[in-house]
Amino acid sequence: MKNQKFRINPPMKKKTKLRILIVTLILSALYVVAAFTTNFNVRGSAASPIDTLKRIFIVPLIDGDYRSQFPEYIGYMMETIAIAFAGLAIAAILAIPVGFLASRNLGKRFNYIGKAILNAIRAIPELIFAIIFVAAVGMGPYAGVLAISINSIGMLGKLYAEVIESIDTSNVDAIKASGGSRIQAMWYGVLPQVLPEFTSYAIYRFEIDVRASTVLGIVGAGGIGAPLILATYQRAWEEVGLILIVVVVFVSLIDLLSGYIRNKIV
Repeated sequence: MKNQKFRINPPMKKKTKLRILIVTLILSALYVVAAFTTNFNVRGSAASPIDTLKRIFIVPLIDGDYRSQFPEYIGYMMETIAIAFAGLAIAAILAIPVGFLASRNLGKRFNYIGKAILNAIRAIPELIFAIIFVAAVGMGPYAGVLAISINSIGMLGKLYAEVIESIDTSNVDAIKASGGSRIQAMWYGVLPQVLPEFTSYAIYRFEIDVRASTVLGIVGAGGIGAPLILATYQRAWEEVGLILIVVVVFVSLIDLLSGYIRNKIV
């Protein structure tokens, strides 16, 4: 029987134990202070929660007057999907050069510039971009497309850079050694390796952009968000239910379709 070697973990140092104890005490104190200083009073409502849930999820399905409004809200949802798709199409292309610039192996000493650009974009929510573009170009889908595209560049560029950093550089070196130019090395040595994952990440980002486009309508950037927030302000819970049902169905279908496509690509 072969001898088995067991590795014994070293005991935890006293300084580490003391740090853990201090952090635990500080967090416990913060929770106690928050519990005693936060006002937990909840204002009552004339309508019961059960009645509200019934108006949101049951009445729109059984009342013919509300069911007849489904085509209208499906049209708004299709506009939301179009905004997400147009924004993603722009972002998926523009994120490629930024991703190359931000990668350590190809961007080299200039990669900090690409990382700074991506960090700055990701630090700003798409809702803020939507407000800025609504003020710049006016209310409508165009502002939503610009907000989605700019915000998506930040995330896709970061993912693209990580993919580029993990490529096998032997193909690139072989092309350069055989007399190929830098452009040829990028075209034949890098792109074939990264395009499948680029496509997969772009499809996944499309799911996120559809959800984000639903919210952007709140600030006037087009899509189904505008009627949703309007119905909420008016306490028209049946219309809120109609919109939520449409959103859930379409998002679920997009999730299933994109998952199937990603499995085929990667």
